[in-house]
Amino acid sequence: MKITAIRPIALVISFTLLSCKDKVKTVEQQDEPTKPNIVYILTDQWRGAALGYAGDPNVKTPHLDALAKEAVNFTNAVSVTPVCTPHRASLLTGKYPITTGMFLNDLYMPAEELTMAEIFKAEGYNTAYWGKWHLDGHGRSAYTPKERRQGFDYWKALECSHDYNKMPYYDNDNPEVKYWGKYSPFAIVEDANTYLEKQAKDDTPFLAVVSIATPHFPQGSAPQKYKDMYPPESLILNPNVSPKFEARSREELQGYYAHATATDEAIGLLLKQMDALGLNENTIVVFSSDHGEMMGAHDVRPFQKQVAWDESIRVPFLIKYPGIDKQKGVTVNAPINTPDILPSLLGLSNIKIPDGIEGEDLSELIKNPDPEVDREALVMNVAPFAGGYPNLPYRAIRTKQYTYARTTEGPSMFFDNVTDPYQQNNLLGKPEFETLQNELDAKLNKKLAQLGDEFKSRDYYLKKYNYVFSKNKPAIPYWEFNNGKGEVQSPIPVTQ
Repeated sequence: MKITAIRPIALVISFTLLSCKDKVKTVEQQDEPTKPNIVYILTDQWRGAALGYAGDPNVKTPHLDALAKEAVNFTNAVSVTPVCTPHRASLLTGKYPITTGMFLNDLYMPAEELTMAEIFKAEGYNTAYWGKWHLDGHGRSAYTPKERRQGFDYWKALECSHDYNKMPYYDNDNPEVKYWGKYSPFAIVEDANTYLEKQAKDDTPFLAVVSIATPHFPQGSAPQKYKDMYPPESLILNPNVSPKFEARSREELQGYYAHATATDEAIGLLLKQMDALGLNENTIVVFSSDHGEMMGAHDVRPFQKQVAWDESIRVPFLIKYPGIDKQKGVTVNAPINTPDILPSLLGLSNIKIPDGIEGEDLSELIKNPDPEVDREALVMNVAPFAGGYPNLPYRAIRTKQYTYARTTEGPSMFFDNVTDPYQQNNLLGKPEFETLQNELDAKLNKKLAQLGDEFKSRDYYLKKYNYVFSKNKPAIPYWEFNNGKGEVQSPIPVTQ
């Protein structure tokens, strides 16, 4: 009887809601959580320690320092393979380089891979990308058509260039190359700010990746007014910088810090625009980098990465998200690894994580940051190339306190990064640390077993994927595309 009595009332209510559908949302729509926007700021070669908030005594990064006070700071974020293409492929797929085959620069990431942009597009997001791409493998200056943009629709990007004062790019579906009209970090942010202004008027959520190529070398091209802020003789070098590289490191650091400060200013303009448009309340903001830079530490010349030292693998990672409150400014010492980023963003966005993603969803740790939590992050260099070619392949784990690494010839690194932050005291083979070393070795083996990583030689993996280095330089010969002789190399062969 109750059901029969209520039914006419329910019909009236339903009719009323339907008749007013243009004015108010239905109850079901009101209960549906709003999907957060995502702005991912990806820089290039920015060391995790080279920021004011991270304690660098030289560099001035006031805008990122301010962001750190509003965000969760992962102090031991690492790059899964500290070089451009492998990091970017892992970021977009949530997979390890050993799984995708994307462990060298200048490879083409197969269209078969499910990517960040494709996942968010399927959830109704607009997608946009600016700046350095380095995943297309058709030459560094080639046009990237829409079908090779891995799900990104709005497109102001180029495969790879570090000519910051005359940086080329392609404007969406126009195959004619254009050039940014000013120092590229500022030019890219200007365009991104215009995009944000349009998106702020739209109810559709968006994913915007702002890929800025600084502070990657060349350092001499940094704007002079920022270089003037860093006289080489005034710079404080880390104690692990080799004496033979001191002079060069000072010279390069002048431009490196200049790029960093200029880029910080550009990022500040982006963050200011978001605030002015009222986007902060429902936007996840990430600031990070693809890898670091050795800059003369441990007797490794400037510009080098790929190795397992902290200067190379440790990157900044700040994340701010809707509803952040008491978590502002809290640090997480447990490392976040590149494959963890995509599933964590999906977790924060209440989007189901697809099968096949190998990274861990750390969204709960992000929402409830705890400096005491620990975990292991697996770092690898499957096949060192170019400047890193003389080095052996390695696998390593990074925890909040320790770095432990093995090459194909055996254990190579064991550092307590808390008591020895510049990694100058290798603990390998010391009797008092034997038990701990064995524990770390077992954890590394467990990580490798989880991935089915056999940890074989460089030649094994090059042969497995039919990758061919140049006869003159041990790297994928991307420069051959400039004279019409380039060949696309990819984990899944492509028809050219």
